[in-house]
Amino acid sequence: MIDWLSTFIIFFSVIDPIGTVPVFISVTSGRELRDKRRIAFQAAWVSALVLLFFIVLGELILDGIGIPISAFQIAGGIVLFLFALTMLFGESKPDKEIGLKRDSKEVAIFPLAMPSIASPGSMLAAVLLTKNAEHELWEQVQIAGCMLLVLGVTYGMMMLAAQIYRVIGSGGASILSRVMGLILASIAATNVLEGIKEYFQL
Repeated sequence: MIDWLSTFIIFFSVIDPIGTVPVFISVTSGRELRDKRRIAFQAAWVSALVLLFFIVLGELILDGIGIPISAFQIAGGIVLFLFALTMLFGESKPDKEIGLKRDSKEVAIFPLAMPSIASPGSMLAAVLLTKNAEHELWEQVQIAGCMLLVLGVTYGMMMLAAQIYRVIGSGGASILSRVMGLILASIAATNVLEGIKEYFQL
């Protein structure tokens, strides 16, 4: 049995549903309600497919090219930590990803599905949380289910984006994104330490 709360918090931090709200509002501004719903649904299921791909095949690909999961955990932790630092000290997620909308025609895929929802951090977390050596198939299914639950929350927030943004505003979204960055930095440091420990036990 997995720790549902811990797993949910990790995925919530890396996917950052709250930070996705202002991105969604910006890239769908001026569109009809039907289009907004279609974009939200498409972004959610594309993100789910991408992250499920990493859960199912991520570790197999690593094994195929001879990279131990401990090395990937260390590298992944470092990347997650750098990603968290950008959330803390750089542009916040909403500010950074809203700027990407000018470069894309299909906003459901880019920047919403990738990199806003299925971000590099969430891809790495999907692999690290479902290591075959530590989790049985049923536990991996539960972890995937927890991830899909977070994606469901993200979809719900996109559907209620106008109401949420009216309450928290751009400043609130930025603050919450930075709080998620602090949590993610702690998770990343833990991954690095555990990866080093596991590597030297090989």
